[in-house]
Amino acid sequence: METFFFQLLNYFFFVFHTALILFNLFGWLFPKTKKLHLISLLITLFSWGVMGIWKGFGYCFLTDWHYRVLRKLGERDMPSSYISFLTEKFTGWLPDAALAEILTLTLTLLVLLCAIWVNFFVKKT
Repeated sequence: METFFFQLLNYFFFVFHTALILFNLFGWLFPKTKKLHLISLLITLFSWGVMGIWKGFGYCFLTDWHYRVLRKLGERDMPSSYISFLTEKFTGWLPDAALAEILTLTLTLLVLLCAIWVNFFVKKT
């Protein structure tokens, strides 16, 4: 029964976290979601930067929780980056940790600029 519960949590985190990453990348494109997107992005950056002071820069509480579940299910040697984890799950290729971190940070900062632009500088139509 416990294994079943952890499998459910695993599927939940896999779907929710992946959807959240996609939302953080593209939510700024849609007028109805642009404010929620900015809030989501700021929470993500808070986790990475502020919580990262104690846990290490780039700390993501969702990754931490999901990895705890995966360890309960017997997974070992998972990459530190959730983006690397997803890339390996979807493609079979495990990217270099530094590459994944640089691309993740670069895209997130670019998306943040887009979110600020659409939330504060684009006139409502």
